[in-house]
Amino acid sequence: MAIAYTVAFDGIDARLVEVQCTVSAGLPAFAIVGLPDKSISEARERVRAAFSAMSIALPNRRITVNMSPADLPKEGSHFDLPIALAVLAALEIVPHEALAGIVSLGELALDGRLVAVNGALPAAMAAAEEDRALVCPHACGPEAAWVASVPVLAPRSLKDLIDHLIDRAPLPPATAGEVSSPRTCGDLAEVRGQERARRALEISAAGRHHLLMSGPPGAGKSMLASRLPGIMPPLTPAEALETSMIHSLAGILSDGGITRDAPFRDPHHSASRAAITGGGRGSLPGEISLAHNGVLFLDELPEFPRHVLETLRQPIETGEVAVARANAHVRYPSRFLLVAAANPCRCGYLTDPARSCARAPNCGADYLGRISGPLMDRFDIRIEVPAVTIAELELPPDGESSATVAERVAAAREIQSQRFAGHAQVRTNADATGSLLDQITPLDAEGRDLVMRAAEKLGLSARGYHRVLRTARTIADLAGSEAVRRPHLAEAISYRLPFLTSG
Repeated sequence: MAIAYTVAFDGIDARLVEVQCTVSAGLPAFAIVGLPDKSISEARERVRAAFSAMSIALPNRRITVNMSPADLPKEGSHFDLPIALAVLAALEIVPHEALAGIVSLGELALDGRLVAVNGALPAAMAAAEEDRALVCPHACGPEAAWVASVPVLAPRSLKDLIDHLIDRAPLPPATAGEVSSPRTCGDLAEVRGQERARRALEISAAGRHHLLMSGPPGAGKSMLASRLPGIMPPLTPAEALETSMIHSLAGILSDGGITRDAPFRDPHHSASRAAITGGGRGSLPGEISLAHNGVLFLDELPEFPRHVLETLRQPIETGEVAVARANAHVRYPSRFLLVAAANPCRCGYLTDPARSCARAPNCGADYLGRISGPLMDRFDIRIEVPAVTIAELELPPDGESSATVAERVAAAREIQSQRFAGHAQVRTNADATGSLLDQITPLDAEGRDLVMRAAEKLGLSARGYHRVLRTARTIADLAGSEAVRRPHLAEAISYRLPFLTSG
C-alpha cells in the first residue's frame, strides 16, 4: 500500500489526511472512497487524463484509493495531486519514502499541469506542525512560502514533480511573495466640516468600537467610512498571518502577497446570509470573517434583510462565527469593527422640513425600526451626520490629515497592547469584559454618579452601560490619561443618545 498526505479544511484549520492506494487483482476499476464529494469523485478522470498526457498507462487491475479518516468530510479539487502521487507510488513510479515527508495539494489539468487551489497558507501551517514539506502548484508557492518553518516546492506540472521525486531534476524551493503595497484611500483632510463624525471615527478606530452613522443622503457617511482604513494601525505579524489564512481559503490573496493593511469589506445590501456569515458550497468564510481584524462597512443598513442583520449579533459578542450546515460545522474567526450608515427614513430627508415626505415623522420610525433593539444596543457609538452646505464645501480644508489622526490611534492602541499583554483573547478596549473591565475603568464618586444618572435617564441596558465604560476608556487613552474621568464619561455617554427609533 502506498500513502500520500494532504489536508482537509475545517474552518481555517487544516487537518491531515492519509491518501492510501492499493493495486490489486480483479476487474479493472478506479475507485475512490473515504467520504469524497463530487469534485473528488471526478478526480480519477483528471488523473487518468494527466497520466495519459505523460504516457503513463494504468494497469488492467483494480485501483482503490481511500482517504483516511473516512468519517471526515472532504471537499475540493486540491485532492487531485495527492491521489495522483499515491497511485504513482503504488505503481512503483515514484519511491514510497519520497512521499512520507511531504504534504501535497493541487488540482490537475488534463495535460498534467498543476492548477492553483485555495488554502495553500493554512496547508503550509499544517505541514509545519507535522514537520513535513509542502508541495503545491507553482501559483500557490509564494503564498505558502510565508510559513518560513516549512520547505515549499511549487512545480508547474505533475511531470516536474515526478522528476524531482526521482532525483532527475530537483526543484528549487519557493520564495515568499511580496508584501502588498499600502492601500490607497482618501484623506480625512478632504472631509469638510463633520467634526463630531471625525472624532467618532477616531475613537472607533482606537478602541474597535462599533459605529453607526445616520444622516441625509450626501452628508458624507460613506465618504467618512472609506477614510477609516487610513487611520487604522497596521496589523501585527500574527494578525496579518491569521487574516491571510482566511483570505487564502477564500482565494482572494493577490499574487501570494500578504498585507499589513486592515481589511475593509463593504458588501451590498442585497448580500445573502451565507455571503455575510459564510457557508455555501464548501462552507467558505463570509464577509464578517473576511473582515477579521479589520472593518465591515454596511451602507444603507436598514436595507439589509432583517434575518441577515440578526446573524451579526453573536459574532459581535464572541469574535467568531459558527457555520452549521447539514454536512459541515465549522468555525471562523470574525473579530471585526462594524461601521454602518443609514438614512433617517426611506426618502432620506426626515430632518429637512422642506424636503421630507408626507409620511414624516412616522416614516423614520418605520424605516429605522427594521434595525432591532438588540442589534442597535451593540453599537458603541451612534451619531448623526448632518448635511453639509455648499458654503462649507467651498471653504479650504481645516481638519487634520489621516496621518495625524493615525498617530494618535496608534498611540492609543499601543497603550491597550501593553495593558492587555497578559490576556490572549483581549486586544482592544472593546474586548474587555467582567472583572477586567472593572479593573481598567475604576470610577471616582463623581464619575460613577454621572454614569448612574445617565443610565437611568437613557434606560441603558447592562450591555449599554458596559459599552459606555469601554468607550470612555478609549477616550481617556487618546487623551493620554491613566484614569477615566468625568469628561471622558460625558463624551462616551453623548454617543449613546437615543436619536434612532428601533423596534
